[in-house]
Amino acid sequence: MPTEASGNSSRTIAAVTGSNNVQISREFADGMNLLVVGSASVSEFHLTITPRPSESPAAMIRRLAEVLDPLEATVVRQIAFGSVAASQPTLTALRRAFDTTDLPLTWVEGMGCDGSALSGIQVHAVSGVPVQALPLGANASARIWRDATATHCVLSGLRPANRNILSPDQAHETFQAIQGGLARARMTMRDVARTWFFLDDILNWYGAFNRVRNLVFEQNELRPGFLPASTGVRGRNPAGAALTAAVWAVKPHDDMAGTVHFVPSPRQCAATAYGSAFSRAVEINSGGFCQLLISGTASIEPGGMTVHVGDVRAQIELAMQVAGAILESRGLEFSDVSRATAYFKSGADLPIFQDWLEDNGLLALPVVNTCCEICRDDLLFEIELDAIAAGG
Repeated sequence: MPTEASGNSSRTIAAVTGSNNVQISREFADGMNLLVVGSASVSEFHLTITPRPSESPAAMIRRLAEVLDPLEATVVRQIAFGSVAASQPTLTALRRAFDTTDLPLTWVEGMGCDGSALSGIQVHAVSGVPVQALPLGANASARIWRDATATHCVLSGLRPANRNILSPDQAHETFQAIQGGLARARMTMRDVARTWFFLDDILNWYGAFNRVRNLVFEQNELRPGFLPASTGVRGRNPAGAALTAAVWAVKPHDDMAGTVHFVPSPRQCAATAYGSAFSRAVEINSGGFCQLLISGTASIEPGGMTVHVGDVRAQIELAMQVAGAILESRGLEFSDVSRATAYFKSGADLPIFQDWLEDNGLLALPVVNTCCEICRDDLLFEIELDAIAAGG
């Protein structure tokens, strides 16, 4: 594969041309992974920036800008994992890099497994189509764009208006914020394909959060088999709210086109079986290519119980097998992954995951590794990932 110089490191470029005039290429270097999808209706860019040894958050932002600036693309979603203390200086650096105060950013407390202040930033950007920006107040925002098949809306940085009420009430207010943002985009909860919920002190109120989510989905007539993909882990936010959220909604131009598919897991039961209202995965066929969005996946057996309690190596192995089976069920592989987040209860367990990646030839996986509590006290590892392929 050809190699191009980029600063003090090389960028390896691997390209493959798919069907329907769609081209997918990937570039990667130390601390950077970029997947580019080019189609007749839209180009998409999925960028992951992770820290180099002893690198400051400001230096990471400079690298991010160096990659994005030549693309002339509009950022529609950013999720940053880092300490709350690092959030303000990093936000300042982002505003300076992009010359705007309106950033589509969701900040989540997620220290690097090596103790770094910023464990990674994941960026989704598009070009070739107009992008409408809607500020939603209190650093929340919406980005709306259309391709040949559907209208897309990403809501970022959502949180409750009142931080002085009980956590379940804050969750209810956050869902109200989601519905309000979707309404401005002329969408409803039925159009939601993917959600991220980062809950402070998750182990003490995840059950109550699920009850709020279930009620909202019931009131909006979302059927159990047609629920969004989702991640729910612990993550404080700079505002000190009980939770923060991000949402990706997709509204097909033709309701009969089958643009959004809800995908089960071949190796796990539906999450609704144990009270969580989300799908194991969702597939979006839009713009001439398909994107598979796999929910947070952990060491849970087909009946819904945690397995391999206390054995992080076995939990990692099972979680990756489950994710791999979902990919395979849609004709995809780990080599098609465009973005991933690995959540560790203990950062000391990262080398075990890296060993798994090396053993399976996946050291170039575009993954952010971060530390946080997962939704069950006995879960030591969770991974979410997206994959993209031509066709659809």
